[in-house]
Amino acid sequence: MKFDIDLTTAQAAERLRQEAERLKITPEELARAAVADLLSEGDQDFKVAAERVLEKYSELYRRLA
Repeated sequence: MKFDIDLTTAQAAERLRQEAERLKITPEELARAAVADLLSEGDQDFKVAAERVLEKYSELYRRLA
């Protein structure tokens, strides 16, 4: 999937360029990595919540099985 992103300020675009340069990657690669990281955090939050629920109700689930 491909997206076009318009940064609202020249300062934001410059900051993205500077950080990408520091990391020796393109701004596009940095943006892609940032979005991927953001999306994976949601998965981790869900996983932690699901594990907490499963642990909390494990005895109930065992009895129902």
